[in-house]
Amino acid sequence: MTTQGESTAAQATSPDPSSEPASAVPTLVDALTELRNTVENLHFALPLPSAEQARQSARAMVDQLDDYLLPRLARLDAPLLVVVGGSTGAGKSTLVNSIVRAPVSPAGVLRPTTRAPVLVCHPSDMPWFTEANILPGLQRTTGAAAGGSGAASDIRTLQVVSAPALAPGLALLDAPDIDSVVDANRALATQLLAAADLWLFVTTAARYADAVPWGLLQTAVHRGTAIALVLDRVPGGGAADEIGPHLTAMLQEHDLGGVPLFILPEIRLDTQGLLTERVVAPVRDWFATLAHDAEARASVVRQTVSGAIDALGPAVDGLAAAAEDQVTSAEVLREVVRSAYRAAESAIAQGIHDGALLRGEVLARWQELVGTGDIMRALQARVGKLRDRLIAALTGRPIPGERFQDALGSGLVTLLRGVATDAAERAGVAWRAHPAGGALLAASADDLTSPGPDIDERTARLVRDWQRGVLDLVRAEAGEKRTVARVSAYAVNATGLLVMVVVFSATAFIPTGAEVAVAGGTTIAAQKVLEAIFGDQAVRSLADLARQDLLERAHALLEEESGRYYAAIRAAGIDPAVGDRLRAVADEVESVRDERH
Repeated sequence: MTTQGESTAAQATSPDPSSEPASAVPTLVDALTELRNTVENLHFALPLPSAEQARQSARAMVDQLDDYLLPRLARLDAPLLVVVGGSTGAGKSTLVNSIVRAPVSPAGVLRPTTRAPVLVCHPSDMPWFTEANILPGLQRTTGAAAGGSGAASDIRTLQVVSAPALAPGLALLDAPDIDSVVDANRALATQLLAAADLWLFVTTAARYADAVPWGLLQTAVHRGTAIALVLDRVPGGGAADEIGPHLTAMLQEHDLGGVPLFILPEIRLDTQGLLTERVVAPVRDWFATLAHDAEARASVVRQTVSGAIDALGPAVDGLAAAAEDQVTSAEVLREVVRSAYRAAESAIAQGIHDGALLRGEVLARWQELVGTGDIMRALQARVGKLRDRLIAALTGRPIPGERFQDALGSGLVTLLRGVATDAAERAGVAWRAHPAGGALLAASADDLTSPGPDIDERTARLVRDWQRGVLDLVRAEAGEKRTVARVSAYAVNATGLLVMVVVFSATAFIPTGAEVAVAGGTTIAAQKVLEAIFGDQAVRSLADLARQDLLERAHALLEEESGRYYAAIRAAGIDPAVGDRLRAVADEVESVRDERH
């Protein structure tokens, strides 16, 4: 353990032999700026376990680049910034005031004491700090902040105070408490520590083992930040001898065994609330030596800058992994939607092929149509058209063919609407089971777990369009020279009905079995007429074409339905290439650094 009598500027800096030569700085700044902009534009829309931590990491990285790395690389010879941090009541403000021998930073018994950070520097260094080169997000104010009641209340304000007693080339920033009861104070303290060339950590004999400061110290070690420690308010009577070995062990455990350590006794403050010059002299002299030694200051800067850049790589890897979690989760959500709607398409295909639609009301209307012989008359003579229209006009009843077509259409609408509903519900259940899917469902303006609000209108229109399409197929087939003379305009409609029946027949023929028994064999006769007109193969071909047309229309309907889910994913703005882009810009930073060797 290094005590105040053994501390030297050389020990304090623990300089990293690597440095950033002037010729490499502009290119490195460009690379870091590109990294900064890429990270700032990251978007973790899906509430995954990795997302919140990634957001915090991205914000911290952008802050450190803006607050420290970019301005520091722009001016490597700028004054050294020492951020004084520590726990509530550790005596940070008192120490700063005592070093400059003036009450420049408010100290008192009320907590939190430091409501806004106070930066103290020599008058000649004021321009660098008042022009917001570092910590550009904090508004500047100038003038003394003496007296706790005079402290700035806006924590986004940086109060810059001139102190002639402080050597030029070095500034002290009194940060808010790292364990403040105010969330914003803790966040600002962490941000300020990341902007430090050197962190002076202040703790007390009563609280040196607290977990919070050690966590931040470990972060500083990870970033390569230069560190010095002050153990304040150590009681007399041999307390230092008892605390010393334990603190030394803790420092070594956290890879801080070589950092300078200053032990300050617990004493009464003077009338200005300052420590006596004798007590504060070791810390003050150490800073004075550092301020006057340009090479020592440069070593501190090199160590902290190099460490901060080294820490970017693992941080970028973490952000890239979190971004890829977003992409992976989005693909999982897409896949469950695809699965749900593939099952819906299979259900429609099964419903079309298994003859289920030719039961119930549809079967009754078919039997009515065949049993009366109306369809045979329609196929065999044009006079049937005039007779059926006349009967319909006199009785006020629709002709049998229309009733059959309506019943078949109604059954098909019910099938389409049912599978669309099932698919929407199935996809919704799967999304609710996923944290990201549940959030997207909640954010959607539409209820994705139900079909679109106009599903009834769209399915009805689909069926009408398909039925007209069947008639168009029949007309096209009848247009050949060998058949055109055999098919009347009215017979086209009757032929179309027969084609529709074949489409929905499990055997790919006009229904037999029970239907034939009821219809008295007329079904077979109707089929024979149809085959006589078009030929056996043409009948099969017409049915296949009509069936395929229906499946394609159903596919388009389900694509539109599933598209609502996909649109919710797209609205989240997940970029599948962001992980690769992040790693590429991080590799560019490393490549620029390697060019100096």
